[in-house]
Amino acid sequence: MPGPAMPAWGILPVTLPAFTITGMWIVYAMALSNNHICPVHNWNYNQSCGVDGPGSCCTLDHIPLVSKCGTLPPESCFFSLICSLGSFMVILVGLLRYAHVLERVGPSLLNTLGLATGWLCAAGLTMVGNFQVDHAKVLHYIGAGVAFPTSMLFVFLQSVLTYRMAKTRGHYWTGHLRSILTAVAFITLVFSGVFFIQESFVLQHVAALCEWMFIIDVLVFYGTFTFEFGAISTDTFLVLLKASRAPKSYKGESSLPGTACIHGAEGLAMV
Repeated sequence: MPGPAMPAWGILPVTLPAFTITGMWIVYAMALSNNHICPVHNWNYNQSCGVDGPGSCCTLDHIPLVSKCGTLPPESCFFSLICSLGSFMVILVGLLRYAHVLERVGPSLLNTLGLATGWLCAAGLTMVGNFQVDHAKVLHYIGAGVAFPTSMLFVFLQSVLTYRMAKTRGHYWTGHLRSILTAVAFITLVFSGVFFIQESFVLQHVAALCEWMFIIDVLVFYGTFTFEFGAISTDTFLVLLKASRAPKSYKGESSLPGTACIHGAEGLAMV
């Protein structure tokens, strides 16, 4: 008899992008109002500025990268808070997604890798939020170097798992949606990385826009888990609890026990 359903968990994947995206734009608005960055629609930059703020003069230091928006107080305090709470929700979503896949298809290497990449992304996001780029550049870039690639790998693995688990037309449409979001994430991540290292003001501004698009796209991807999380029940947590106590055994390894028994029988026969 199946355990009682827990549909309230379906709210978590929607809460993550709603909270984080809203919080990021609030941080952007605070940085803009304090003249710490230039608006995203600005395309005119100068080599240097005098005493004027970025409201009338913009340099590379004022490009509205996500990290730049949360560099200086008071917006840096909110940026750290949003990244820390967002990391916690990413950990929860990753764990519940792992449990859901485990309940449906059993142990899977792809599922384990998905959990690992999700948690590594959360760790990198925590570093990004708590080590501002202008004050702890090395640690900030290490966090970004962990968070961005692992989040890209996470959405890719989850798209593959969605197709492997698909049984109905709705499941396949969910897979198509996630594949589109994964493709957009990959394109914007590549463009962001390539343009970020250029000296052109215009290209670095494009890098900032691509960075915003990548983050929003990945967060929307997380929101699509609400389709599956509404079906989570107590059985899902029981399967997770049992898996944590049992040794890992993936589908390519199921023949090993039988092989061991055969060798054991041959040894007894020889004796």
